[in-house]
Amino acid sequence: MNTQQLPVVVIGAGPVGLAAAAHLIQQDIEPLVLEAGPAAGATVREWAHVKLFSPWSEVTDPAAEKLLAPTGWTKPEAATYPSGGDWAEHYLQPLADVLGEKVRFGVTVTGVSRAGRDRVVDADRETQPYVVHVEQADGQEERVTARAVIDASGTWSTPSPAGGSGLPALGEKSVADRVTYRVPDLKDPAVRARYTGKRTAVIGSGASAFTALACLADLAKTEEAAGTKVVWILRRGLSGSTFGGGEADQLPARGALGLVAKAAVDGGYAEAVTGFRTDAIERDSSNRLVLVGEDGRRLEPVDEVIALTGFRPDLSFLSEIRLGLDERLQAPVELAPLIDPNLHSCGTVYPHGHRELSHPEQGIYLVGMKSYGRAPTFLAMTGYEQVRSVAAAIAGDIESADHVELTLPETGVCGGAGLFDAPETDQPSGCCTPAPHAVPTGAPATATAQESTAGGCCGS
Repeated sequence: MNTQQLPVVVIGAGPVGLAAAAHLIQQDIEPLVLEAGPAAGATVREWAHVKLFSPWSEVTDPAAEKLLAPTGWTKPEAATYPSGGDWAEHYLQPLADVLGEKVRFGVTVTGVSRAGRDRVVDADRETQPYVVHVEQADGQEERVTARAVIDASGTWSTPSPAGGSGLPALGEKSVADRVTYRVPDLKDPAVRARYTGKRTAVIGSGASAFTALACLADLAKTEEAAGTKVVWILRRGLSGSTFGGGEADQLPARGALGLVAKAAVDGGYAEAVTGFRTDAIERDSSNRLVLVGEDGRRLEPVDEVIALTGFRPDLSFLSEIRLGLDERLQAPVELAPLIDPNLHSCGTVYPHGHRELSHPEQGIYLVGMKSYGRAPTFLAMTGYEQVRSVAAAIAGDIESADHVELTLPETGVCGGAGLFDAPETDQPSGCCTPAPHAVPTGAPATATAQESTAGGCCGS
């Protein structure tokens, strides 16, 4: 079989997956985007109420804009900040509409392998096309043959638990009706009622947690919500860098978000509990929830828990593919040292492309938020440059693929010893997350150190 005549399968019709399709088209390669949801940006729509802290100028891809231009699409005002809903409605869905039949909705990828080869078999492996197993919404199964696979499925579907060990806390599953792993939409009357007049624990210290703190603090200030209380649980202590870079952040909205969270604490609307790693969640005699720490501390009962402790990649459907992943972050081994929060205390990540994203199995790439594994930082701009490089590499234009350029806004947080001073990070790796990282020593001389933080699924 001449695999060059086959399409490249892109898993996920989110911002980075659709951008990958646009770049493949620029390379005269046929893409086929497979999306489990019913519309473009299905996971983005789940946090439609959250505003990005990156402006429109930083969340649209150049190749995608070229596809949209002939349709009369007008790019939103560059300096304004979209919500997740705005991003999906005014950019992602129009882009998917332009791609037309190159995007299929309501199909879930359940497995990827080499044709006729499980992960053990070496013989003629590299000459075999990829076979992508798909399940349709009605339960029917099919197989799609591809020359390469770009996995841009993100991490939104697999949030990290409240438990401090990386596993669910004892009892966490049994109280699932009182725990959410998303920033609540308090404009929704039913959701608002869930937290009004209640005592809520917010676990996490990234921008998602900041957003939840700010929203709950605003609720507590209203007359209708008398008695609304917030307990903010941090696995580490409070320091000057806890709330981000503030006015020094080159993304003003990102810096402002941390300051709003700080104001919630300083104003008494949120009580901070530091150095607390949740070991168990128990129900008391009044059916309220008691969080028990690894050190034996028992917090005062709460009514609800919002766990915003990050996300992790779903690798289950890639079990027959030979991936080269870092044992800690579950990110590609060449990329992991650049983004590892165990090693870095600054927001610097130099531009990277197909080489850092490669695996022992040629022709498979994890891109976007999924490429970062459990690392807490990601920006849409990073993903767009990733897929530009990957598309060029698949096309055989290695010179272009190797020429990776990216300038990212600085966080304003650097050198804050202690923010990542332990092996475990409680910074969310998903939707809107500020966190510091640094360029490792020995980085290629051609690499330009740039600062990067946060954003994940919201690409901000």
